[in-house]
Amino acid sequence: MDTETRLDWADAYLASAPQGDLFAGASPELAAHWRAMLERLSIQAKGDPATLADHVGRQAADLGLAFRLTGDEQERAWPLGPVPLLIGAAEWAHIESGLTQRAQLLDRVLADIYSTRSLVRDGKLPASIVTGSPHHWQVMTGTPPPHGHHLHFYAADIGRGPNGEWRVLADRVRTPVGVGYALENRLALSRATGDLLGAMNARRLAPFFADLRRGLAADCARSDPRIGLLTPGRFNQSYAEQAHLARYLGLLLVEGDDLIVSDGRLFVRTIQGLKRVDGLWRWMDSRFLDPLAFDGKSRIGVPDLYDACAHGGLMVSNWPGAGVIESRAFAAFLPQLAKAMLGAELILPNIATWWCGQPRESAHVEAQMDNLVVGSAFDQDVAGLPGAHFIPGASLDEAQRAALLEAMARRPMDYVGQEVVKLSTTPAVIDGRLTPLPFTLRIFVARDGAGQWRVMPGAFARLAGHGDIRAALMGQGDMSADMCVIDGKPVPLDSLMGGGLLGGGAPAIRRIGGMLPAKAADNLFWLGRYIERAEMTLRLIRAIAGGSIEADLGPSLASPTMARLVDQLARWGAVPGSGAAVGPLCATALGDGNQPGSVRALMGVVANIGEGLRDRLASDFWRLVRLPLPPFDGAVTETLLDASSRMIERISALAGLAAENMGRTDGWRFHDMGRRMERAVNGCRLISLFGGDQASDDDLTVLLDLMDSQISYRTRYLTGPALAPVRDMLALEPYNPRAIAWQALRLAEHVAALPTLRADGMPEEPHRLADALVARLAPLTGDVLTQADIADAESRLFALSDAIGQRYFLQVRKTESPDMLA
Repeated sequence: MDTETRLDWADAYLASAPQGDLFAGASPELAAHWRAMLERLSIQAKGDPATLADHVGRQAADLGLAFRLTGDEQERAWPLGPVPLLIGAAEWAHIESGLTQRAQLLDRVLADIYSTRSLVRDGKLPASIVTGSPHHWQVMTGTPPPHGHHLHFYAADIGRGPNGEWRVLADRVRTPVGVGYALENRLALSRATGDLLGAMNARRLAPFFADLRRGLAADCARSDPRIGLLTPGRFNQSYAEQAHLARYLGLLLVEGDDLIVSDGRLFVRTIQGLKRVDGLWRWMDSRFLDPLAFDGKSRIGVPDLYDACAHGGLMVSNWPGAGVIESRAFAAFLPQLAKAMLGAELILPNIATWWCGQPRESAHVEAQMDNLVVGSAFDQDVAGLPGAHFIPGASLDEAQRAALLEAMARRPMDYVGQEVVKLSTTPAVIDGRLTPLPFTLRIFVARDGAGQWRVMPGAFARLAGHGDIRAALMGQGDMSADMCVIDGKPVPLDSLMGGGLLGGGAPAIRRIGGMLPAKAADNLFWLGRYIERAEMTLRLIRAIAGGSIEADLGPSLASPTMARLVDQLARWGAVPGSGAAVGPLCATALGDGNQPGSVRALMGVVANIGEGLRDRLASDFWRLVRLPLPPFDGAVTETLLDASSRMIERISALAGLAAENMGRTDGWRFHDMGRRMERAVNGCRLISLFGGDQASDDDLTVLLDLMDSQISYRTRYLTGPALAPVRDMLALEPYNPRAIAWQALRLAEHVAALPTLRADGMPEEPHRLADALVARLAPLTGDVLTQADIADAESRLFALSDAIGQRYFLQVRKTESPDMLA
């Protein structure tokens, strides 16, 4: 493709861009940046927009960007567009001042609603606007937040009309969905385009997140606070975003089950016992926070969390009940509230809104229905709007219109009318071409350490596909894009590195790992166990398919050894039985997700557990965990051998990443304990199965293969496999990393290094059981080892696993002594 063809993106786009397009309507200075950016992207993509989109998509996938639509079981790839939106500094200053003003206003309104209610008393705000909202909680009245800040974080959806005027479409204070995606969009785009954004003087996002972190900490009671990001869990639509933010900001990612309230204080369950939590950045609705104070049906909240709020020592962002100001009905009164409380007009106006709870406004909505969008006043299902919270009046047929008008006559306070939103467009890559799409921006505002509002110099841009542009979350067919504020001079480098949580220079040096919540320890332990279980299943499959080190030593199809291999797969749930031929049987054990013990099912469990550890797993580890398995049809034995070997290599890569990249923290210890425990248990079972007193040469050869010790044995012994040396090497040798004794030693080392809750110096139960297992195996040798000894070791391993679970995963009770609470 010639240079002229490659560089005409800008002109080709402008020729078809509609009036008011963000690029087409840019100032000459900003238009020059648009042209320069598109020219560079064109060169990078060799003139093909689809190539550019694929490249940016790969970067997003490498970062682990993903999301769910409502009802999705599996995550979807993040639809990040490759062309950022550019806004000039002067235009941005207007947006910035408007949103700062709006955050101040909303915080003051909330303070009034949950204290004196003078706005209602003086007639500036109808009482039903407050009490009619499902997000108003009377229990929070008279419960002031620390420093009086109901809001620490605020987001506004804004749209740009064809004439260039910006309007606020919605206020969002309940859950700040999008701020993490905005950060990740910037990271992905920067990786894909090199220094492009820096060359355009795009403002950086890191200072905003530093201000956000300091603002959360400033309202906590302690100077070095412990702050958690409270998530609804890994099935939430934006869990990937939450995990990324927790890791980036250095916050504990916690669920309701991780937390407990005792004596009016909030604590997190950790392997060290209960540790005090000073603040929560909540990513769930108020109704789910505390089943005792809010909604008794909640299963994801923290009982008595309201008591911790009322006690006065807990910062919660945003304060429970803040969502009352999100309703569309509220937007109808914000212009007059701004005049009353701030003495000024709104810098950024709302879209025009009429609340039907007032006779004149209701009549206007009915008369102008064809020119308005009719919606639920409080974002709930209401009569006359089936399956939607808002609908263009012009789209209603005669029967639908009659039903809606009848419903509005019965309960007019449940409805609002809003002007139809006409949005400006921006360049996007659709089907390999630059195409104008309408867009909205979600812009984020946060308090800094001094309590001042700071606006993020960027946004979560949402490009409308087939989804509803007014919806809170991404819809089917929607795209996202980065939004950059372009300065006239170079932007100084900033990052979250080098400053403490509250600022004031670098933090004190530490050489200890962070706290490990009990649930994270549980997940890490079982992540290790399931990875190891998958590896051993693969080794069984490879042995059946013919993976012996020497073909003439491999078992025949009818041999007792082969029967035992197949029977073991059946016991582990990898195959339904032993009737199939070798190919189909191995293919089932590899790839049949309906078999709970198949490799596909086991790796699915690994991925599910890993998803709950997203804030703790490195991106390389996470990519390997999520990598899909290829299909296996079982037609060719060599193909099955190759597939099982490739999967073993992938699992070996996971083990290598854990061994070389994970810091030797308690988290690593639990992950490694999981692998050691599963390897030791499997070793006991395999030695019992193939290393009995009447074991054949085939049995012992397969046993050495399964426990990956064939080479070591052949190097040491010149004769063929013999029972006593094989038993000694695989069960008792403390230098063989596949031996049971080696696993026992590592388990004892790990348990001894974990924190203890005892103050008397006596060993806890896991420590005692691990040392006893080592002592039980140490004096034995292969020539005296019996099947009873192996059974005893397996029983001790199960007891140790149970003790680890009881102590570290399920140990927290409200009756724990105060000296455990720190």
